[in-house]
Amino acid sequence: MCLMACTQDAVVFSDKVNNDYSIYIMGKDGREYILETSNLDSGIRSPEKEGAEVNNKVIDRSIIVKNGNYYHYDRKSSSFMKYVLEGKNLNPAGNLPLAKFSIENYRWMGGDTLLLTGLSTPDFARVKYVLFTTGNMKKIAEGNMDIPVPSGRFDNMSVGFVTPRNGKLLVGYTYHQQLSTSDYTTSDTTYVSTLNFPQMTQAGIIRDWRSTYPGGINTVQTSSFSDEKGDFYFMDCPGIALGNRPELSTAVLKISKDGQTPDKSYFFNFSDAVGNHAYGMWYLGAHQALIRAERKDLFKGLGDHYSTPHFEFYLADLSIPKVIRKLDLPLDKGTRRECVIVKNDMAYISVNSPSEGNFIWRYNIRTGVLKKGLQLAGNTDFILRIDKLR
Repeated sequence: MCLMACTQDAVVFSDKVNNDYSIYIMGKDGREYILETSNLDSGIRSPEKEGAEVNNKVIDRSIIVKNGNYYHYDRKSSSFMKYVLEGKNLNPAGNLPLAKFSIENYRWMGGDTLLLTGLSTPDFARVKYVLFTTGNMKKIAEGNMDIPVPSGRFDNMSVGFVTPRNGKLLVGYTYHQQLSTSDYTTSDTTYVSTLNFPQMTQAGIIRDWRSTYPGGINTVQTSSFSDEKGDFYFMDCPGIALGNRPELSTAVLKISKDGQTPDKSYFFNFSDAVGNHAYGMWYLGAHQALIRAERKDLFKGLGDHYSTPHFEFYLADLSIPKVIRKLDLPLDKGTRRECVIVKNDMAYISVNSPSEGNFIWRYNIRTGVLKKGLQLAGNTDFILRIDKLR
């Protein structure tokens, strides 16, 4: 249900001790790399020279990065794999058997405990989960979440967010109808189920008709977060690249700290504010967020959506709510990317620009100053994701 479901290889520096960041790169020749670095503020790096190439038949950009380790689902072996990057090799360091599973969402539940939420394959019609510890790759629990399966004309579904709340889990999802091998449509409704945890039994369902397609696969791009007060924000993404209901509005919704359902009085209609759809939202602190939005006047359709530079970044104030301004960045390409890291007062934003190069830009949250940082050169075509290693 998305473009750029591309697989990737990885590149990294041999001196791993001081590296704080991981950069996932697709080359102009289709090769893919992970580049680990301690510096996003300046310099020039070439992945084919300084990184490690990864087998793009096994690994893709939907990796999970934490504590210097990489995690990815291997469909061929039906195992969730743990890797470490040693020199120019991404070496297996553990595995967890996980059959007929397609990952939709991951959530760290504290320490090294990871909750994976996904869909049954090949039908994509039942929500499954596995809870386990990544240190020893041992299961704590697994099974099906008590969430209604698709019915009527809807034959599959997607899970956009999973967040703990007062001893329970809130799960956001919606339903889809496959129209052909290359076309689908989506329900006009966002669903939020409250589940008892750890039993995963149903405690209530709310339906919100204001927009659809909550969040997205968060191994690919972030679309939700909690703020300092514990309020949870998520984006509904009905544009053609996700929900394929472009007549509806991209919007930000809120679930308050003590609530279990979307706040009926809060609806940040981002499409009305800028006239376009968006995919991706990152929290900067103090009620501010970055939102990555398409320019519908610059692409022809899904066929060139990933390759045409047409994405802009907007600074939004979620407390008002309103768009503050568009950042003065080159037009970006790549339909969905994990492209923002926030550290202290600095937001690092990766931008793929055919005309101005592939850079990590530095946005000072406190002063509003925007400057170029690290350049990814050489074979770099797409910076597909940037992550904190620790």
